[in-house]
Amino acid sequence: MANKNQNNNENNESIDLYALESKVDQLIETVSRLTVENEALRQQQGTLAIERADLIEKTELARTRVEAMISRLKSMEAHS
Repeated sequence: MANKNQNNNENNESIDLYALESKVDQLIETVSRLTVENEALRQQQGTLAIERADLIEKTELARTRVEAMISRLKSMEAHS
């Protein structure tokens, strides 16, 4: 009977080790996937920041041009 219990304990320990190994493998895969995703997101964030800065610059340029046109129109109106 003691031998049977010992075999059961060894089998349970073996099953526990396989389960633990499987979970560790899953964690390693998850970390690898998240690392790749994180790098992609960082690159995307950098690209978006550059695009945002470009749009802000274009908006400021357009605002300056519109303000200059309004000033010219007001000046033309005042001289008429």
